[in-house]
Amino acid sequence: MRSMAEVDATDARLLLALTEDPRASVMALSQRLGLARNTVQTRLARLETNGVLAPLDQRVRPEALGYRLGAYMSVQVAQRGLAEVSDALAGLPEVVEVTGLSGATDLLVHVVAIDADHLWRVTEAVLAIPGVQRVDTALAMRRFVDRRVTPLLQRIADPSATG
Repeated sequence: MRSMAEVDATDARLLLALTEDPRASVMALSQRLGLARNTVQTRLARLETNGVLAPLDQRVRPEALGYRLGAYMSVQVAQRGLAEVSDALAGLPEVVEVTGLSGATDLLVHVVAIDADHLWRVTEAVLAIPGVQRVDTALAMRRFVDRRVTPLLQRIADPSATG
């Protein structure tokens, strides 16, 4: 993960307002937060440039695209092969996220598939990548907590609040 700028209390308030109303205009945000329009526009541009705001495609749920089956693959990689394997994984459309881990497993790969047969083909494609030594797959049965940062933003926006 690349280095990114810290988020201050004003940034956190701005991000919380965007979380509540993602389509809010710069003017509406400035009025709501009591900030100058230029201040809001400058901060939003900095947050985008510095990678604080994730790309829009991360908001699209794979299920809406027909990929209703999710799985996590624990992938063991030959020593010094992480970069090549990661690049190859990025070339598979069904791979939605790859995270490097410490311990016996080198990579945690989140994949999506249309059905079990499709997942089998995705698994075969991962196993065919040079440097991949072993893959263990676990089906995602149910998501209990979606990825979220709102509680963290609230803590930064108002450090005096408990939580």
